[in-house]
Amino acid sequence: MTLNLTKPRVVIVTRKSPLDHLIARHGTLDQAAFYLKTRGRSIDRQRTMHARFEAGLAEVIAAIPSDQRRVRVDRADLDRFLFVPDDVVVVVGQDGLVPNVAKYLTGQIAIGVNPDPESWDGVLCRHVPSAMAEIIAWINGGRDEGRGFGLERRVMAVAERDDGQRLLALNELFIGHRTHQSARYRLKVPAGAERHSSSGIICATGTGSTGWARSIATQRGLTEILPEPEEDALAWFVREPFPSVATGIELNAGRIGGGQALEVVSEMWEGGVIFADGIESDWIEFVDGQSVTVGMAEQTLDLVVPLGLGQAKAAAAGARREQVAEVEEAAATQTPGERRRGRMLARVLRERLAKAASGS
Repeated sequence: MTLNLTKPRVVIVTRKSPLDHLIARHGTLDQAAFYLKTRGRSIDRQRTMHARFEAGLAEVIAAIPSDQRRVRVDRADLDRFLFVPDDVVVVVGQDGLVPNVAKYLTGQIAIGVNPDPESWDGVLCRHVPSAMAEIIAWINGGRDEGRGFGLERRVMAVAERDDGQRLLALNELFIGHRTHQSARYRLKVPAGAERHSSSGIICATGTGSTGWARSIATQRGLTEILPEPEEDALAWFVREPFPSVATGIELNAGRIGGGQALEVVSEMWEGGVIFADGIESDWIEFVDGQSVTVGMAEQTLDLVVPLGLGQAKAAAAGARREQVAEVEEAAATQTPGERRRGRMLARVLRERLAKAASGS
C-alpha cells in the first residue's frame, strides 16, 4: 500500500489504563487480581474500563484510511515527540489527556475521543469512536464548516520567567511552593500590588474553570469571574492568604483580560515552582529574586467540535442578557458592597456578550 503524502499524519495520543498500571506494578493480570481480592476488591471494573478503551481505540484506528500516515504516542513520551505543522492529533481517553497534549502543539488540530462515556464526562473529548470516520473525512476534504464540525479555539495561559523560560497551560498555572507549604512572593495585578504568604496562586483559563479554579470560586462565591473557554481572559485566585505585619490579603482573586498581566516576584529561598495543568513533575524553578509574568498565550488549542455547539452558545448568550438585566435591577436595593460585586458581574457578562456578538 502506497501512503498518500498529501493527507495529514494522524497522531493518536493515549495513556496507560488503570489495568495497565496494575499489571506494571504486580507483574501479571492474575497477581493484580489476587492483590485486589485480598483487600476485598475486584479487578472487574478495571478490566471493563480497559476493554472499552481498547475497543474504542481499535475503532478510531480502523476509521483512518489505509493510505494515511498514522502514529501512536503515549503521554509519557510527549515531551520527546516531534509534532509537524499539519499533524492531526487524536486524543483517545479521558479529558485530562487533552491539556497534557495541548502545551506541545503549535496550531495543529486536536480531536478528543471518549471511548468510555460511562467513566469519563467528555468535556474536551466530546466525540464517540464511531464518529471518527466522518471527522477524518471532514479534515481530509478541506474542513468545510458546513459539514457537521467546526473548530473551537480555546485560550491558553502562559507563564514567562524573567530569563525567558516559558510554560504553557490549557487549564491552569500554579505558582507557589512545591510542597504546597507557605509561599512568599510579591503580587502585582491591574488592581494593585501586595506582598503575600499563601498556599500559592492559581491562574485559570476558561477551560480550567471547570476544574480546580471552579472549586475555589464556588467556595468563595466568585464563580461569576470565571471565563468562558474561548474568552480572552484568565481568573486568578490566591490560596489561603495569611494576614500579618508583613503580608496582606486584600488582593486575593480577580480577572485579567487581553493586554493585561499578572506579575509575581518570588521571595522563596527554596522550593518555589511553577507548574501547569496539575502536572507537578513538569515544572520550572521559581526562587528568590526570580519574577514571572502570566497572561494569555498567543497560541490557542484548536479543538474539533460538533457544529451543534453553536446553537448552545447562542442560548447561553440569551441567558447572559437576562442575567445582566436581573443584576442591574437588583442594584437598587443592595448594599454598597453588593452593588460593587454586581457591577463586576454585569461587566463580565457584557464582555462575554460583546465577544459573542463579534464572532471572535
